[in-house]
Amino acid sequence: MTTQTGSSVTPTRLVLEGVPKIGFYEGGLRCPEDIALPSVLRALTEYLRDEDYGCRHCRARKPNCQTDCSYAFFLGVTGAAFFLSWKEGWHGDNPAAFYLSRDPAAMEKNAFRAMGYAFEGLAPQPGRDNEAVFRQAIAESIGRGMPVIAYGVIGPPDPGLIAGYDEGGDVLIGWSFFQGFLEFGAGLEFEPSGYYRKRLSARDWAKDVQRLVVVGERGARPSLKETYRAALEFGLQVARTPMVRPEADAPEPYRQRHNGLAAYTAWAEHILRDEAFPADDEATLRAHHRVHDDAVGTVAEARWYGAQFLLGMTNHTDIHVHRDMIEDLLHAAALYAGEHELMWRLWDLAGGIGNPEGYRKMADADVRREMAQVILEARDKDARAADHLERALAKDR
Repeated sequence: MTTQTGSSVTPTRLVLEGVPKIGFYEGGLRCPEDIALPSVLRALTEYLRDEDYGCRHCRARKPNCQTDCSYAFFLGVTGAAFFLSWKEGWHGDNPAAFYLSRDPAAMEKNAFRAMGYAFEGLAPQPGRDNEAVFRQAIAESIGRGMPVIAYGVIGPPDPGLIAGYDEGGDVLIGWSFFQGFLEFGAGLEFEPSGYYRKRLSARDWAKDVQRLVVVGERGARPSLKETYRAALEFGLQVARTPMVRPEADAPEPYRQRHNGLAAYTAWAEHILRDEAFPADDEATLRAHHRVHDDAVGTVAEARWYGAQFLLGMTNHTDIHVHRDMIEDLLHAAALYAGEHELMWRLWDLAGGIGNPEGYRKMADADVRREMAQVILEARDKDARAADHLERALAKDR
């Protein structure tokens, strides 16, 4: 069955089968991929069978493959590998990586430039029939075999993948990081493949979709030398910019949001505020522990894969990376790996990773003081890593 859309005929149902799953780590061969956009890009390039992007664990690599960990590659080129933010107070959106730049689309621009693809971002606009615009964009992209990146279809406004539609577009089909969460997945249906089926009425459409990213045609792909240099330059900017929107009239989510090295300092200072951890207030302890634990997880994953990104660069010595850069790249990678170990120390101070009683440890001032010292030690490693990246760039030829 088909439906008429403008001057074209749109199938009632069209689904791209085999789009790889995205989601928070659940074990298995796939490595943890808890930072959404790099995971989405890994799945997209895997679906497109792009031989430049591989996975040493889950996907056969071609002899000319540029990277053996595409997730680490996309963490590096987007800048997420170097990211940390802390907004004054206790905010659940601290892990949102797009706060790494004053341009919310900076990560996408960096990634698609490296991939050689054009893209278009579509956000709701006042006075426009957003549902009609979104339906048409999704139908056209799926019709040419390209999944659509969608922010906010299910749960928080993190990116997921639309892999198809049904009932003429009244039902979206795809993957979301949040489709398995009870608070976000109520009322969802599922395809046999595991794809979600999200039924969207005209009333709900613009509310649920925060933004679409439609991937265009592939053009010339820059050299790895160009891509690596751009990634290191942007990574330094991400690490060393203390506040990407310091102006007093910045949009509220950016206001008083510390970034990079400054975020570690703000995090440690907040941990030391005894009044924020009343022993007799379980709800507050839980909420503040969750924000702290999210920061721990962000640094652990981002810096681990940042180390892998830098190690991957050294596989291209004297082709795309000058030999004089290697020592500093390896020093920076080792420091990022050291930060990863420090985050495990923070988890241990709360009784171990995933400890459901970890929030109770936050009431202990001595534990929190030890946590603050570990956080500052991680900040110092991060600063030294940035120095090595700067020295490596100075040796690029």
